Amino acid sequence: MDLGPSLAAAAESAGLVGYGVCDASPFGEAAHSIADANDSGRAAGLHFTYTEPAATDVTRSFPWARSIVVGAWSYLEQAGSPGPQAAGSGRVARFATDEHYADLREALARLAGVLAAEGHLAEILIDDNRLVDRAAAVRAGVGWWGKNTMVLAPGIGPWMLLGSIVTDAALEATEPMKRDCGSCEACLPACPTGALVVPGVLDARLCLAYWAQAPGTIPVELREAMADRVYGCDDCLEACPPGQRALDEHSATRAGRLELAEILGADSTTLLERLSHFYVPKRNARFLRRNALVALGNVGAPDAVAIAAGFLGHPDELLRSHAAWALGSLGGPMARAALGARASVERSPDVGHEISQALVKA
Repeated sequence: MDLGPSLAAAAESAGLVGYGVCDASPFGEAAHSIADANDSGRAAGLHFTYTEPAATDVTRSFPWARSIVVGAWSYLEQAGSPGPQAAGSGRVARFATDEHYADLREALARLAGVLAAEGHLAEILIDDNRLVDRAAAVRAGVGWWGKNTMVLAPGIGPWMLLGSIVTDAALEATEPMKRDCGSCEACLPACPTGALVVPGVLDARLCLAYWAQAPGTIPVELREAMADRVYGCDDCLEACPPGQRALDEHSATRAGRLELAEILGADSTTLLERLSHFYVPKRNARFLRRNALVALGNVGAPDAVAIAAGFLGHPDELLRSHAAWALGSLGGPMARAALGARASVERSPDVGHEISQALVKA
């Protein structure tokens, strides 16, 4: 039985903005790109797909795999726009304003049901390091490789989430798109840190979205560029012409903002439950607070100095150091007084250095 028409109809009725099928053979070009990113250091310690060799050969995890069904879900209608920067407010990238991946999973489950009904194996993979989903999407004709390293599709550009179904069904493949970005390089200068070093190549060591999800200390030289971001970065997506019309259509809805004081004041259980759809290293709320302190230093608020000063005595060195930086950025007599008082009792050399640098800046 030819399942192609049934799958395509299910994809449309489920609300997917992109659908395609490709074979399950290894993604050789993606394997080369990943190896190059690791060898050059551009991967910056990323674990998702970069350290899992099975990512570029799905048959390592699923020896029975013959085809990959790829679906794309647009989140713009629900995500809206964070609007302009505001004191005391932190910005969240549109893909993370809610659990949009749940919508994608539900849609793919309908396609998996079509396959299962005919007796086929069907494994849904979303944000899974057993498959390089972007490479599958390009091979399946869902979109083309953008110069911002994302998959772009007509009418929606980069504003979509990708998911796949690995199946033992021998499905007829859809044609890859005969399209690319042409001479457009709008995404490159849009990146606030120059992380897109050349078209199609991302240096994660400079990527703000990476650092918002990475453990450890955010590099000092990137903190001002973080601006009001607390999770993710949409700058290269916003600059992409193929997705501009879709963005304009949904920019009136305001969403994607968090009050920094609430992030910094909430207990860890409450914070992680509220933002359960965020990827947080080791599910440790310290990294959300770290991001909020940097944003607080950049955008301020009437009580910003008092909030940041309260973290100078925190038992976590990571938070003390970022609080010191925030106070240095906020400046003023109260910030200098708080930093000076802490400098006399601080025992951590790293935090002490942050305080010294903050005092110079404040």
